[in-house]
Amino acid sequence: MQYKTKQRELIIQFLENSCGSHVTVNDVCMYLREENHSVGQTTVYRQLEKMVDEGIVVKYTIDANSPACFEYAADLHNDGTCFHARCDVCGLLFHISCEELEQFGEHLSRHHGFTINPRRTVFYGTCEKCRAEGEGNG
Repeated sequence: MQYKTKQRELIIQFLENSCGSHVTVNDVCMYLREENHSVGQTTVYRQLEKMVDEGIVVKYTIDANSPACFEYAADLHNDGTCFHARCDVCGLLFHISCEELEQFGEHLSRHHGFTINPRRTVFYGTCEKCRAEGEGNG
C-alpha cells in the first residue's frame, strides 16, 4: 500500500506543479521518468481515474482522436464557471472565464430548461495565434 501512496503523491505533485494546465497520461509518465520514478502508464491512468472519481482531478475528453486531458481540480475556479476552448489548428486547450458565457448558461437554464456543465463544455475554433499566422481561416 505504501508504494501506491507514493505513486499518488508523485502524481499529485506533478499536477500541482502544472497549475492551470491540461495534462495527459503521457505527460505524467514523461515527468515521472525524468524524475527517475518507475511508474507504469496503466498505474498512472488508474490513479488519475481514481482522482477523477474523488473530485481531485477533472477529466476532459475532447474527441475520439485526442487523448483525455486531466486537470487538478484545485486549479479550477471555485464557482465552477470555467469553460474551455480548443483550437482546431494547433490543438491548444485553454480556459475561458466570461460573464457573457455565464449569462448564456443562465439563459439556457431559464428559457430552455437545460443546465450546462461549464467544466465539460468545450468551444471549438481557431486560437488567436493561429489566426494571426493565417491558419484556420477557411
